[in-house]
Amino acid sequence: MKDNFSTQAAAYARHRPTYPEALYELLYKHTPAFDYAWDCATGNGQVARRLAEQFRVVLATDISAAQIENAQPHDRIQYRVAPAEHSGLPDGACDLITAGQAAHWFDRPAFYTEAKRCLKPGGLLAIFGYKLPTIDPPTDELLLHLYDSVLGEYWDPERRFVDQGYAAFDFPFPEIAFPDLHMEVLWNASDLTGFLESWSATQHFIRREGKSPLNDDFRQSLAECWPEGVDKTVRFPMFGRAGNNPQS
Repeated sequence: MKDNFSTQAAAYARHRPTYPEALYELLYKHTPAFDYAWDCATGNGQVARRLAEQFRVVLATDISAAQIENAQPHDRIQYRVAPAEHSGLPDGACDLITAGQAAHWFDRPAFYTEAKRCLKPGGLLAIFGYKLPTIDPPTDELLLHLYDSVLGEYWDPERRFVDQGYAAFDFPFPEIAFPDLHMEVLWNASDLTGFLESWSATQHFIRREGKSPLNDDFRQSLAECWPEGVDKTVRFPMFGRAGNNPQS
C-alpha cells in the first residue's frame, strides 16, 4: 500500500468531509453483533470514532504513523500502525471491517484474505468512498479543470478505481446492495482549498514542480465564482461494496 498522506496528515484531519448517518445505518443493519470492529486505513480516525459509539472495541489501523498521530483518541479505540494486509488480529475477531476512501490503495487479494480470516462467520466487510464533489456550475468547471487538466498526470493509477466507484473490483463476498448515498457539507472557499491541498495529486505536483497547483491564477478564478465570506453546499457522491462473510 502506498503512503500518500503522511505529508499532509494534519490538513487531511482538518479538511476531509465526514460520512453520513445513512452509511452507518446500512453497516449496522448487516452487522451481526457489535463487539469488535476494525477500521482499516483509518486516516484521521473519523470512521473509527463513529464506530466506537456502537462497538465495544474498535481497532483503527493505518500505515502512516503521521495519520495515527493526528487521530483523536477515544477510550474504545485502539490505534495501531499496520498495513491492510496484516492487521495482527486473531482469527474470527471482527463483526465489522471497514475501509473508507482507501481500498484502491490495497493489495486487494491479500486484503480480502486477511478480511476473511479476521471476520466472524456472518461478519460484514464494507469498502466505500466518494468522488469529486459538486458545488455549482462555475465552481464545478474550475474543479474539473484542476482535477483533469492540471493534475491529471499527477494522480496515481489507482485513482481511476475511485472515478469508477470501485465497479471494476473483484469482491469475493456475497454482496449486499449499496444504496445511493452522498456526503454534504457547508463550506467556504478556504475549506475547499484546504480539501484540495490534502489531495495526493496536489502533493505529487508540489514535490515534482516545486510549486503549488493552487496558484494565484487558480485562487483568483475561485474568488470570482466563490466570494470570500460566502458559504456553499458541497455534495460528494458516494459509492461502495459490502458483503457478509459466509457462515461456516
